[in-house]
Amino acid sequence: MTGGPAGGTAASVTAVVVTYNRRSLLEEALAALAGQSRPPDRVVVVDNASSDGSADVVARGFPDTDLLVLPRNIGGAGGFGAGMAHALEAGTDLLWLLDDDTVPEPDALGELLAARDRATGPDGPPALVASRVVWTDGRDHPMNTPRAKPRTPPAEREIARAAGCVPVRSASFVSVLVDAASVRERGLPVADYFLWNDDFEFTTRLLRGRRGVLCPRSVVVHKTKEFGGADADPGDRFFYEVRNKIWLFSGSPGLAPPERVLYAGSTLRRWTRTFAGSRDRAVLRRAMLRGLRDGLLTRPKPTADLLREVGVEVPSDDEPRPR
Repeated sequence: MTGGPAGGTAASVTAVVVTYNRRSLLEEALAALAGQSRPPDRVVVVDNASSDGSADVVARGFPDTDLLVLPRNIGGAGGFGAGMAHALEAGTDLLWLLDDDTVPEPDALGELLAARDRATGPDGPPALVASRVVWTDGRDHPMNTPRAKPRTPPAEREIARAAGCVPVRSASFVSVLVDAASVRERGLPVADYFLWNDDFEFTTRLLRGRRGVLCPRSVVVHKTKEFGGADADPGDRFFYEVRNKIWLFSGSPGLAPPERVLYAGSTLRRWTRTFAGSRDRAVLRRAMLRGLRDGLLTRPKPTADLLREVGVEVPSDDEPRPR
């Protein structure tokens, strides 16, 4: 396995935060990053063309932050791709990926690094370490629960258990520490996803044939407006869920064929629950039809091309590609 330094205290960490029109939450998130017991070595904020003065707040209140202001909104997928490309170009061992409504507890990064050290095995450190994500009332947030790894080999399970962690197959961009060398090898998130399933596609691709763990001692608060999972009524945004899942199952190298069948089945069950709980099924039906059409008839634009449109260059070896 390719990896950065095994020692968490020796590894350099760049936090990447993507924001869009959530100035107050962004301020809180950046203050929490600055207050870490082990702060990141560098913070990159990607402003997705916010219109609420977010960029000014960062420039005035957090002058040491590396601020990347994009000329248009390219979604969470594009924003994380741009921020990660920017961080990799500058040089870093690890990338800590966070949403702008994520407030890490003071020891969140320190615990991720300590877990990475403890979970280092004969193949090196894990490619990914995810935080426990809770809502504002302390309950585990169902929107950001990493998927447990099915049929985990006993040796891998024991390494995770000894580290106080759980093996995972995927994780959320809400708070995840990823190995920069693995990203260079496996590629950036697919920017054209815009939103939804971009973190699932990216982390499954990063973890295929590799180890990733959830560290329950690293805790972050995800300040969504409501407590709920991915099957909550998404309205017209259901388009992205449908289109991106088709793109993922038909083109991503992240899932082996049996996994495609497994996750496709769970997706259909979740869509059924989404329709059952919807207040306006006509909106969902229209979004689904558009998603089916675009998912079946189009392919994602190459990430390097999309990021180049907003002024971010991506080295060719950071493009996602099949194994």
